[in-house]
Amino acid sequence: MAKHSDAETMQKQRYDSIATQYAAHYGDQWSQNYRWKFINQPMLGDLDLSGMEILDAMCGSGETTAYLLRRGARVTGVDISEETMRCFQERFPECKAYRVSILSTGLKSDSFDCAVVVGGLHHLHPNCSSAVNEICRVLKPGGLFCFSEPHAGSLPDLVRRFWYKHDGLFAENEAAIDLCSLKQEFSAKFAFLKEEYGGNLAYLLVLNSMVFRVPQRMKRFYSQPLMSVESAIGKMQGRRLSCFVICRWQKLMKPINGESF
Repeated sequence: MAKHSDAETMQKQRYDSIATQYAAHYGDQWSQNYRWKFINQPMLGDLDLSGMEILDAMCGSGETTAYLLRRGARVTGVDISEETMRCFQERFPECKAYRVSILSTGLKSDSFDCAVVVGGLHHLHPNCSSAVNEICRVLKPGGLFCFSEPHAGSLPDLVRRFWYKHDGLFAENEAAIDLCSLKQEFSAKFAFLKEEYGGNLAYLLVLNSMVFRVPQRMKRFYSQPLMSVESAIGKMQGRRLSCFVICRWQKLMKPINGESF
């Protein structure tokens, strides 16, 4: 496992090198359709985002940002990669954008109504807890932390762990999040409002087409059928068979048991 000082350097270098490819695969029409239906709407669809100050944390090129803006949010994007933030600023000049570490953003405490992370925490090991603490710090009391991540303890995670070890696309510190441990660690700072599991065939081959080296031109032929299959299978999935978890946490008005934010 990478040391704390090495983990962010590895990820920065990785995303600086694949920024264009990443934006093309994760920001195309079919990946965006997948995100809307299976991630964004389950995570945020029942919330009134109009006028909310939202931190798009580890925002990449803004693959979640367009959804947030369409829902009326005011978005601030942060990411450590120079290349992804350059792309973000070009795509969304109306948004505030900072190339900073999520471990120490320098943003004002208690300043955001909501923080959103899609697929970012599992790139941060061994610094995942530090990132959640920083997100907690910048959230207003009562603010929401909404995230979607691959989770440990599932059958897909066993396959993922094997894949990560043998595929040079991944940095050595990447791993699914241990949600149970995170909840135990942050039980004094957050209330846990939502926990939903999902992700199967379309998650793998539509959203993660870059990982499986699927040519983008092929996605238009299979994406809609696979998303229909995912909808049907998803009704029978639980934690053990799902590829990711969607969570919504709420920062407590006051921490429990003398904890500090």
